[in-house]
Amino acid sequence: MLVKYSTYTSWNDTQLVASMTAGDKAAFDEIYERYWKKLYNESFKRLRSMEQVEELVQSVFVDLWTKKERKNIQNIYAYLLTAVRYQVYMLYKKGRTLPQFEEPLEHMALSYSSADSLLNEKEIRNYIAVWLALQPEKRGEIFRMKFMEERTTKEISEHLGISQKTVQNQIITSHASLREFLQKIMIMMTIL
Repeated sequence: MLVKYSTYTSWNDTQLVASMTAGDKAAFDEIYERYWKKLYNESFKRLRSMEQVEELVQSVFVDLWTKKERKNIQNIYAYLLTAVRYQVYMLYKKGRTLPQFEEPLEHMALSYSSADSLLNEKEIRNYIAVWLALQPEKRGEIFRMKFMEERTTKEISEHLGISQKTVQNQIITSHASLREFLQKIMIMMTIL
């Protein structure tokens, strides 16, 4: 079994999926080993709850194994990633959690100022203005509309003539970039 399992590591995804569909548990195990960490990280970025993420990723793999004969999978990673994103969306829809990119700007300011009183809200707003000036024009415009004008993703999408998915991606990107920028500021302030 160990020799057989080690050969699976050299197989490509198409071979693994075909073998798994035929009922090969070792092929499924190899798919799990290849992708569970990526799916975990993808989910954790959105949920920030280890317990929820572990449960979600596990349920995606259980579903993959139990329904393997009924699925026609061309690209296993794309399939798994879509399944995970769908499960995250369903959690949002059920109201069990809030997306991380929907975190209000005021909450970010409070979390940073309460974590370390080196910066007050006015200073944080000044640093945000600096960060905003460094962003690409479209991302900055989306950020301003979302967090300063408090528009919905749909309103921004319609106003700019772009898809809601593009708006969400830009919000996620800007949120992560701003968080990293403010963390660097905090580190610099503690050093000085």
